[in-house]
Amino acid sequence: MNWTAVLSIYRFEMARFFRTILQSFISPVISTSLYFVVFGAAIGSRIDEVEGVSYGAFIVPGLIMLSVMSQAISNASFAIYFPKFIGTIYELLSAPINFLEIVLGYVGAAATKALFIGVVILATSALFVDLQILHPVAMLAFLVLTCISFSLLGFIIGIWAKSFEQLQLVPLLVVTPLVFLGGSFYSISMLPPAWQTVTLFNPVVYLVSGFRWSFFGMADVPVGLSLLAILGFTALCLGVIWWIFRTGWRIRS
Repeated sequence: MNWTAVLSIYRFEMARFFRTILQSFISPVISTSLYFVVFGAAIGSRIDEVEGVSYGAFIVPGLIMLSVMSQAISNASFAIYFPKFIGTIYELLSAPINFLEIVLGYVGAAATKALFIGVVILATSALFVDLQILHPVAMLAFLVLTCISFSLLGFIIGIWAKSFEQLQLVPLLVVTPLVFLGGSFYSISMLPPAWQTVTLFNPVVYLVSGFRWSFFGMADVPVGLSLLAILGFTALCLGVIWWIFRTGWRIRS
C-alpha cells in the first residue's frame, strides 16, 4: 500500500475544503436552523411527540442524514470529476498507485468532510432541542458508514458524469427525494399499511431508522437489518468502482 500517495491525495482534497471552511460550516448551520423553524415550529406545533420523543428532537437524525448524504456525494463526485474535466486524471492513472489507493484518498477526504458537517449539524441541533444519544458508539458507526458509503456513490457519479449538470442530477432527483420519503421527518408507522409496505423498498429508510435508533432506542425496521443494508450498499459501491478501474469505463477515453 502506497500510503504516501493516499495521504497526498487526501491532504490535497482537505486543503481545498479548509480554504472555504467558513462557507462550509455556515451553510449547514443556516440550513439546519431553517429546518427547525419550518419543521420544528410550524409542524412541531401540531405534532407534540412521535413515539414518546418530541418532534424537534425526532427530526434531528433525519436532518443529519440528509446533509451528510448530500455532502458526501457532492464532495466525492466533484473531487474525481474535476481531474477528468481538466485532463489531469491521466497523470493520476499513470502514477505507480492502484485503484484502491486512489479511492482511499478521494473517498477518505470526502467522508471526512461529510463527517465534519454531520458533527456541526448535531451541535447546532443541540441549541434548539434537548438531545439524548442512548447508543453513542452505534451512532458514530452509522454516521461513519453513511459518510463512506455515500462518498463511494459520489465517486461513481463523478466518473459517470459528463458535465457539471450531471453531477447534481442524482443528488437532486434521486437521493434527496428518497431521504424525504424515507422517514426522515416522520415515522413510517404513521403511514397507512399499504404505504408502509411501499416505503420499505426505499433503501434510505434503513439508514435513517438505524441512525435514529442510536439516538432514541426506537426504529422503524430492525437495527440488524439497517446495518446489513448499509454494509451491503458499501460493498456494492466498492464492487462497481473495482469494475470501473478494471475496464476503464468513462476514465480511459
